[in-house]
Amino acid sequence: MTREFAFIEALRAIAVSPAARGLADDAAVLEIGGEKLVLTMDTLVEGIHFLPDDPPESIAWKLVAVNASDLAAKGAEPLGCLKSHALGEDEWDRAFLGGMEQACRHFGLPLLGGDTVRMPRGSARSFSLTAIGRGLEDVPVPTRSGAQAGDVVWCSGTLGDSGLGLALLSDQVRDVSPDHARLIDRYRRPMPEPALGAALAPLTSAMMDVSDGLLIDARRMAEASGVAIHFDASEVPLSDAYRAVAGEDVEQRIAAMTAGDDYVLLFTAPTVHSAYLRAAAKGLDTQIHAIGTVSEGSGIVLEWKGAPISLPDRLGYQH
Repeated sequence: MTREFAFIEALRAIAVSPAARGLADDAAVLEIGGEKLVLTMDTLVEGIHFLPDDPPESIAWKLVAVNASDLAAKGAEPLGCLKSHALGEDEWDRAFLGGMEQACRHFGLPLLGGDTVRMPRGSARSFSLTAIGRGLEDVPVPTRSGAQAGDVVWCSGTLGDSGLGLALLSDQVRDVSPDHARLIDRYRRPMPEPALGAALAPLTSAMMDVSDGLLIDARRMAEASGVAIHFDASEVPLSDAYRAVAGEDVEQRIAAMTAGDDYVLLFTAPTVHSAYLRAAAKGLDTQIHAIGTVSEGSGIVLEWKGAPISLPDRLGYQH
């Protein structure tokens, strides 16, 4: 049992409102006057979620984007956000605010208020943002717990780019090719798609975003739904940049499934909805990929080109 898991278990005794969804989902859903408000908060900490020398503009972008990703996973229309900011050097803070303004415009999350604090000298920077969205009318807000045996498992976009971009930065790669630059940009500036989440939500049985890694997040979905989820690593969607830099053998595909920071959508749906899901994605000029199946049972089952393989020791990121 991890410290994070134990702490969340203790919090569940406090978070007794139905809106909290048992602290087992990407966001809270508060129903007020017929409206479904979707509420989520994420924190980025220096040295944990971003590198100390990452540009302040990209840190701000990422802070807004990871919250927009949670709204996308609930099919919610972005309404606004609240920001907690640890004050630092004036020039750094001005650059951060420039990046935040750009991200808020891009994701349609206007800043509504927040708080500023002064941190002790030398402490790690830390930033929090609360995002507010509105659930679709006459459509249940998707949960992690609705996956059913016989469903198809899907994801949007490609996997592993952000993790590989972080690895390149951590290794201080000096010869930065265009492919390297694309991977680093994917790490620093994730691009979740709230409009895609809203388009898919009426067709899905379960949906969440991939933040800690495909395998660990899929295990959370499987546990919440009381099912088993099967993946063939050969079906994992990889970008051209990922293939060019890392290759696409089984080890690299498993690395892409466990790296995290992808901020793509992971969702399940009945087979009969497949054509409608593809049409919805095509209408937004984006891609979705069928990557697995749901069956009775529990946990994650992994294959490589149809043959069973063992799960890696590490399924993804855990605090």
